[in-house]
Amino acid sequence: MKRIICIALTALLMALKANAQESVLKIPYGKGEGKSIYGIISKPTTGKKHGIAIVSHGFNGSHHFGRDYFKTLNDLGYAVYTFDFPNGSVNSLSGNNTLEMSVSNEKEALKAIIRHFRSCQDIDKKRIVLIGESQGGLVSALAAAERKRQISSLILIYPALCIPDNWNQRYPTPNDIPDVSEIWGVKLGKAFMLDLRHMDVYHTIGKYRGPVLIIHGTDDPVVPIDYSKRAALTYRNAQLRIINKAGHGFNPQQRIMANQYVRQFLSNQ
Repeated sequence: MKRIICIALTALLMALKANAQESVLKIPYGKGEGKSIYGIISKPTTGKKHGIAIVSHGFNGSHHFGRDYFKTLNDLGYAVYTFDFPNGSVNSLSGNNTLEMSVSNEKEALKAIIRHFRSCQDIDKKRIVLIGESQGGLVSALAAAERKRQISSLILIYPALCIPDNWNQRYPTPNDIPDVSEIWGVKLGKAFMLDLRHMDVYHTIGKYRGPVLIIHGTDDPVVPIDYSKRAALTYRNAQLRIINKAGHGFNPQQRIMANQYVRQFLSNQ
């Protein structure tokens, strides 16, 4: 019986690999600095031209988050690029000085990635999807608002639209902000907080008029679901999928549900 199971699993893994090709892709970032954004791209093996889904991780996360969506998106005819934000994590392969992290810096990095794929001959420029988790969701929403004619769809996974409220409540005035703050063992510079001072999240993200999918758990202790409910009302064309009892980060069964929602959403585009 064990031998049969092993053979079946091997056959499944080989089939999955046959339907997609993974490789490291480093995208130049910054002017004359020789820096690059580290990422992994997973491409379907069928077809000459693909859409592209760009997956942004959350605070102190990594490109590994995007792997959860490789098969779903590849099966729909999308290449998937998942990456490490420059200085977006203590373990980022794109630079790990978190004192230089800010939401706006991450937004500019994401826009650089969008520019890169818009220049690729094998990418269908009419099918560019942004997918963002937590802080990466906030960043993706802001980038989509600025590149609204270039983004075909936006998918937000428990997006941390609360970040400006959280930090502005913690530091009511600029004078209250220390040179270095720390949260969850990650050091942040003063620039991170100053960047959020006048950020009007809902006014800004509502400028994106394309289709939006928001996925959020009822039991999220980090980002209250009310932020996503307000976002769903802010966007012109949005749907909110709620996963009962899910927190900030999904377990395997909840990830399956999230993938089903993503598949349904993009299949109708």
